[in-house]
Amino acid sequence: MPKLAIVSVPPPDFYTGAVIEAEDLRFRGPFIADLWATLRTNHVLLKAPRRCGKTSVMEHLRRNPAKDHLVIYENVQDLTHPADMLLTILDTFRDAHPTAFRTLIKGWKGLVSRLPKVEELDVGEFKMKFREHEHDYRAQWRQHGDVLLAQLRTLGSPVLIIIDELPDMLLNLSQEDPKLLRDFLSWFRDKRTNPTPKRDTIHWLLGGSINLSTTLDGMALLDRINDLEDLPLPDLKPAQIETFVTEMLGGRGVTFEKQVPARVRKLLGRPIPLFLQMLTQELHRSWRMKPRKLKPADVDAEFDRFITGTSAQDKLQHYYTRLSKYYRDPALSQAHAMLNHLCVSGEEGVSDNALRQIFDGTCALGTLPPVHERKRLYRQLLRDLENDFYVVETSAGRFDFASGIMKAWWRKYYA
Repeated sequence: MPKLAIVSVPPPDFYTGAVIEAEDLRFRGPFIADLWATLRTNHVLLKAPRRCGKTSVMEHLRRNPAKDHLVIYENVQDLTHPADMLLTILDTFRDAHPTAFRTLIKGWKGLVSRLPKVEELDVGEFKMKFREHEHDYRAQWRQHGDVLLAQLRTLGSPVLIIIDELPDMLLNLSQEDPKLLRDFLSWFRDKRTNPTPKRDTIHWLLGGSINLSTTLDGMALLDRINDLEDLPLPDLKPAQIETFVTEMLGGRGVTFEKQVPARVRKLLGRPIPLFLQMLTQELHRSWRMKPRKLKPADVDAEFDRFITGTSAQDKLQHYYTRLSKYYRDPALSQAHAMLNHLCVSGEEGVSDNALRQIFDGTCALGTLPPVHERKRLYRQLLRDLENDFYVVETSAGRFDFASGIMKAWWRKYYA
């Protein structure tokens, strides 16, 4: 009986900035299956910090749609008006599903009359031509939005609209026109709930790298998103981290002591997948330059080089500078004080009581709020820092940086 040939499958590429291709996305299969199941009867708010794989999951849904689904993805981080979001959805739908788009516009008499031969426009021309012919398109955003969604519902196929970084767009709106923000959120909620998600052919997957609930709670607008099903992207499990390191190094011929994957996991702490990719890649590069059996000491050395090297600086600096974008004083100063204290703590972290004292110590003399109000503000800030991936409760009543890499970097540059 002839022996079966063993085919060696090369490991996936390292992804240290780009969205992970669908075929290389690992450990997310069960979550993606659950996400599709949830989207059948709910609109979903997918929450995850930056660099943790949220966009890669969204891209997987776009490239591998459920049966008969028409899926589009759009990042709205830099948009400042609802009309631009709706026009971007229409333009993206045209590029992604040209056949369905032709069906959609046949019944859109106003659009066809004002934009003759719209289906013949080149990619990228549609938004420009629309703006040329609809000078008041911003003022008429509700009407255009109503028609767009009504037309999408006539297609006979389920449509999944993925909107990434929605909280950033809402913050832009809040700074430019708070009334418009309220109007948009009310309109958008009405369109998500009537018809109900179970009976609708349009479903929304909304994503954000900052906590949308906290953002809107501070504006007294939390009730505008209470229809959404919250699905946080789960952390990679310890076994998955070690499997990743083992397969990415072993698949490239790297030899290493069995403690190496566990050492990577320990140094990472709660893992940011991007940093897992980058640190593992640095280990591979180190081995390639000097082939040897890697030891835990090699992991420590590469970790130290990693937090001081240029490859990670912009990605780590983002976590520092984004505080000033999303937090306002006195919360900003209090957050810095708490994180500066956490970064110099040992593995046991810092007690809740110690963090509370640091929080109180940042209040200016003569402005110390009452005890009950200080407690509320402290709990709110701590919850925000947890939801935004800076802090994690390591054990009952003790806190630490969520990411080991971030903690070491913060200690080096900001302690």
